[in-house]
Amino acid sequence: MSDVDKGNVAQAENASTKPRRRGCLGHCARFWWAYLIALIVVIVVVVPVILLVAVPKIAQQKLDEAELFLDGLTVTETTPTRMIMSINSTIKTDGSVHADIAAFEGIMYLEDLEPHTPFAKIQFPATTSAALQTVNVTQTLDIEDLAALTTFNTWLANNESVRVTVQGDTTVRVKGIPRDYGVTFKKTLTMTGLNKLAGTRVEPTWISLTPDENGNNFRANVFIPNPSVVSFELGNITFTNYLLGKEVGTIFLDNITLRPGINEHPMRATIENGPVIAALGAKPYCEQEGVLPFVFSGKSVVNHGEPLPYFADALATFNQTTEIPIGAQAKKDMNVTIPCGGLGGNNEH
Repeated sequence: MSDVDKGNVAQAENASTKPRRRGCLGHCARFWWAYLIALIVVIVVVVPVILLVAVPKIAQQKLDEAELFLDGLTVTETTPTRMIMSINSTIKTDGSVHADIAAFEGIMYLEDLEPHTPFAKIQFPATTSAALQTVNVTQTLDIEDLAALTTFNTWLANNESVRVTVQGDTTVRVKGIPRDYGVTFKKTLTMTGLNKLAGTRVEPTWISLTPDENGNNFRANVFIPNPSVVSFELGNITFTNYLLGKEVGTIFLDNITLRPGINEHPMRATIENGPVIAALGAKPYCEQEGVLPFVFSGKSVVNHGEPLPYFADALATFNQTTEIPIGAQAKKDMNVTIPCGGLGGNNEH
């Protein structure tokens, strides 16, 4: 090999072993300013977009996905202008976002009645986004819209179920981000209604031709079902009493609070004897041991001497028919035997 060839080879070998700058070391050194601009863009544009748009959107979505359950609602100290309302509820979430939800004022309205007029305003306490959150509220509720409250009570009294929406604006703070984001709390609950007090049962305990010192000639125990989770302090209720389409007297329930479940309560009444005796001697009632179809219609509700129209007007919107086994008690207490078809009773119903 010539000396010239040896030199070329050496140069080639030296060139192949010379270190090179790989990756972005050289590129970053030359274009550092471009990377700096990109970083500034991320900080100035992308991060605020995430904080201002993405985070509140996610927070609202998680709040929308949360479930609200009404465990109990109690109304006490009822007056014409205010009452004490206690709400026991549970909120369930997936627990994936850790956040604190600020206290807020929520309105309650009937979802299926337009316009959505609030019948109550509730101050809800601060909560968290824990997977299971118990929320209990007790407050004095001022009656700001009597018509709306009466309508709610009417729907609750007449129907098997009603849909009630709770809505309010609040803020949420996600853990690790020192900022509050505005969100809307809106949940619609399906509440079991009173269904016109269907299933009410009356068991007579005393019947007389002569009224007592209060003018009553009938006493009984009444069993009133309340399938809802709502408890009402009603006070003194009076019902107009009908028999075979004719008004025959007044029924009184004193100092009553209607609680969930079967409510047993003493009942007294002033009833005209003539229509009752005539019905006991008429067919088909004289053939079925004197079980008579009395009809009750709400007349008044008074608590602590003050009328409560938001209850009374609701009870007056429906009639409750109750089959009362009055024949045996009448025979026992009045010591009379009423012949079937006798005493002017009709042989046909």
